[in-house]
Amino acid sequence: MALKNWEYPDIISGLVRKGQPFVVATVVRVSGSSIGKPGFRTVISSDGKILYGTLGGACPDSAIIEKAKQVLESGEARTIKVFLESTKEALEGLAINRDDEIHVETFCGGVMDIFMEPFMPSDRLVIIGQGGKDDIENALVKLGKMVDMEVVVIDPNPVLDSKPDVLVNSMNNPVGEFRFSADDYIVILTKGASDIDALEASSKSGARYIGMLASRKRIKADFEIIEAKGVSRQFMESIHAPIGVDIGSVTPEEIALSIIAQIISVRRAHQPAS
Repeated sequence: MALKNWEYPDIISGLVRKGQPFVVATVVRVSGSSIGKPGFRTVISSDGKILYGTLGGACPDSAIIEKAKQVLESGEARTIKVFLESTKEALEGLAINRDDEIHVETFCGGVMDIFMEPFMPSDRLVIIGQGGKDDIENALVKLGKMVDMEVVVIDPNPVLDSKPDVLVNSMNNPVGEFRFSADDYIVILTKGASDIDALEASSKSGARYIGMLASRKRIKADFEIIEAKGVSRQFMESIHAPIGVDIGSVTPEEIALSIIAQIISVRRAHQPAS
């Protein structure tokens, strides 16, 4: 069954809500004969599935998938020329092997310019709090938004000046049931009472960054407990504790800034070079 135009924004918004990366490939120019016309588009998932639309048939649709994966990997939009040509011409084009061209064996004879735009989910800052007023938590929410992160607060009763993108009441939804992502940046501000729950949940997350604000004595005690529960030593060694870059922080705002600085350092190390 053919998809209708109104299904396009529904599919896009669904992918965004789920935090899934995808590529929109749109025909922007056509010369010669082609089934695909300007405005034809597809939505391609990160695993190479076409979720919506067509560029003009199975030949160009299947040919563009590998380029879509490359666009997601680089994070940069690009325009690809798709040559719809005879077997002989297609083989000759493949021999040249230009990165911005695709040669498809078909009898159309036209050329399509296809603009490929990647959509990447925002990096997510997940703050696990203990409830009540916490000036570091409050500052982290503000700073997280300033550096273009989606801010999630897991806390039974936070007191915040700035509203996070997502607020999870850990009394009703325990941290152990929260669905973490491998691209998350987790900051644990549980002040002792819920340290173990937060650490155990984080140990299963595969998150890119996990930091914990605590004294060395409390960190040592917490690690002994979670190690007895079967949490690996490798996970414990990966935690940033003490947390933050050493910039001589004193005030809550300075401590929050040192944490964000450390997160940015990790974040940039994982982004492709421009």
